[in-house]
Amino acid sequence: MLATVITFLIYVCVLALVIYLVLWVLRDVIGLPIPAKVVQILWVIVALIVILWLVQMVLGAGGSMRFPSLR
Repeated sequence: MLATVITFLIYVCVLALVIYLVLWVLRDVIGLPIPAKVVQILWVIVALIVILWLVQMVLGAGGSMRFPSLR
């Protein structure tokens, strides 16, 4: 379980680094003006992807969330 958590954190760091580098290249190297709202939306999408990965890690690859029934 510890190896899974460490691997998850490494993937999150790599994903954040890739997104940051892409934004840096587009803004500073190429000089493309990117509105702040677009950058915020992009980071929200990254956060949602990380949450999806976390849910898959906790529930298992093919697991689905099951709520207890009242019966």
